Amino acid sequence: MEKTKLIPSEIRRSGRRALLAEIRRYKKIPRIDLSESTGISRATVTTITADLLKEGLIEEVRSETPEKDLRRGRPKVDLKIRGAAHHVVGIKIANKSLSTVLHDFEGIQIADHEVALEESVFEADALADEVSKAIEGLTSTAGLSAEEVSGVGVGIAGTVDALQGFVYWSPSLHQRNVELGQVLEDRLGVPVFLDNDANLVAVAERAFGLAKENSDFIVITIESGVGMGIVIGNELYRGNRGCGAELGHTKVQLDGALCRCGQRGCLEAYVADYALLREAGISGRHKSVSKVEDLLSAARDGDSVAKSIVDRAGRMFAMGLANIVNIFDPELIILSGEQMHSDHLYASEVIDAMRNSVVHIDKPGPEVVIHKWGDLMWARGAAAFALDEVSEIAITGHRENAQ
Repeated sequence: MEKTKLIPSEIRRSGRRALLAEIRRYKKIPRIDLSESTGISRATVTTITADLLKEGLIEEVRSETPEKDLRRGRPKVDLKIRGAAHHVVGIKIANKSLSTVLHDFEGIQIADHEVALEESVFEADALADEVSKAIEGLTSTAGLSAEEVSGVGVGIAGTVDALQGFVYWSPSLHQRNVELGQVLEDRLGVPVFLDNDANLVAVAERAFGLAKENSDFIVITIESGVGMGIVIGNELYRGNRGCGAELGHTKVQLDGALCRCGQRGCLEAYVADYALLREAGISGRHKSVSKVEDLLSAARDGDSVAKSIVDRAGRMFAMGLANIVNIFDPELIILSGEQMHSDHLYASEVIDAMRNSVVHIDKPGPEVVIHKWGDLMWARGAAAFALDEVSEIAITGHRENAQ
């Protein structure tokens, strides 16, 4: 099959993308090293970086090495991303809060801001209003205006088509099938990049977390629900409809417990916060329990009913983990989220049960690590997502994930 010949404009865009990414990766790098690391000729590097300098996307700084450029007879200079070129916001929509971070174009965090929400479920327009107010509060703490933001990344729980900015279902929204990305863009007046929040945790882990050296890994998040982000070959996998990686809604029991998605037998319906509290209420003995922490405490103190509820959650979670290992065989699994501050879902018994249920060969299984982080790190993942997309707009003049 004959390869399609790239036209010059496509070569230019590809070169701009590669050089900007390499400068971002190295933080500071001279032109000659850019040519060597990318395979792009020195002449083309000089031409493209001159354009990037003119556009204010990069800047020259004094090289940390004292040698001189013998051809020009002057000290060498490095190129770096110009932080002030753009600002992006990352937002995590949680159960009753909005966590936000502000990053510059270099990816450096400038400010963070958290807002409590009176409700946990919203109409789309009302949620957009809350997001707008949170961004205004965030930018004001940094001495900026909301108009100085070039893009906003948003992570929300549920089934999300990131390419279209479309939410099929989310526990944070009253309605199904909501064009939330467009609603947010109309309200904020800047490009909005929406994705499932667990996907953005995977983005964060790859950008500055525990998976910087891994090309294939899985992040599983356990909070009010169960989420999963999959990275294969350094690429985030979302599925054909944007509905991939819904670990919480894989089935672990036929006609089982009711899940908040409306179906029965989902993994989430046995291990999520609301599931544990529901079981505690049904038990009769723990009707007054309103916090998962209280139920876990009762289990640790030897309460038989509480212990049975927690133990079942562990067994179900081990089954879910084993299924993921048997399907994907990742090199690394990262367990993350609010419930990582309790050990009932990653106790040695749970991990051992998972390992006993996976395909056995004469080679160790995946490494399982715990990353205890808060909503701010989820927001940082959303900011990293926005930064990638704003960079693409700066490079090509249009967004990669057009809504």
